[in-house]
Amino acid sequence: MQAPPSVPEAGAESAARPRDHAAGPVAIVLQVLADTGYGIWALQGMALAFGIFREGRGESLVPLAVGTLFVIAGLVVASVRGSSGPAWHGWRPGHHAWPPRSALIALASFLPMLAVAGLTRGDNDFWATRLAGATLMLCSLGSLIHGMPCWGAPARLASSAVLPVGRVMAALYGGGLWLWLFVAADGSIAVGPAQPQHQPWLLVLLVMALLLGLIEGMRWHALRQSESESAPQGGRVLPARFAAALLGYAIPCIALLLADRWQASGALALLAALSALIGRALEQQLYARANRVGGSAFA
Repeated sequence: MQAPPSVPEAGAESAARPRDHAAGPVAIVLQVLADTGYGIWALQGMALAFGIFREGRGESLVPLAVGTLFVIAGLVVASVRGSSGPAWHGWRPGHHAWPPRSALIALASFLPMLAVAGLTRGDNDFWATRLAGATLMLCSLGSLIHGMPCWGAPARLASSAVLPVGRVMAALYGGGLWLWLFVAADGSIAVGPAQPQHQPWLLVLLVMALLLGLIEGMRWHALRQSESESAPQGGRVLPARFAAALLGYAIPCIALLLADRWQASGALALLAALSALIGRALEQQLYARANRVGGSAFA
């Protein structure tokens, strides 16, 4: 006799989740910030695991702190009582007794971040530091893959490999640009062109930008095929898509190419990181709008 009340309650919870992930501008900006933060963590954890990250406590703590600010921005907004902002992984602290699984996975990634912050002492060759870095990388990637927003694509596209791969690639690309900014902000690098040891890293970022542009092109192509009735809206979306591509890929790539020669790599890195962040947010907003026009705003 107790089963009937639990069925609508579960249904209500599942029906509420799309609203928590509504594709509003605030939700998209917070999601892009969180993805960039996870990208910073993942790349820093990978570099620590392989022992190639820069030595120095400050060199490790600054990326961790910036990544943490990006990741918890949505949690702070969701924690404000009476706020109409989006929930954080379907959870509003202070409103629900226990966070859902997605929020627990996101919270779990803070543990290796704190471990890395406590273990970095200037020499990153300690085995525990490498283990914490590898754990941070895995937890960050897991949060990116598991926390796929419901408003990102129609249901029949959600099972495609384009979406998780594109999100992880975008997070690593954005996080890599911010890590470049942290390196370029060093006094020994900001006054001159990129050092030879950093040129392979800049080349990797260029390749990632190219691959991400191809992935996003496939994403839009899949949307046009699945939602053919939204084709008349393409004329109005096209200029904004051009602006998103310019901000997200063209400007950062030009900055990466100029970093070898121009005597202001710090300014170039800041321009590239901010431009990619704005371009990614604009692109996600356009994609969510196109889904709504096609009648498939939620998964």
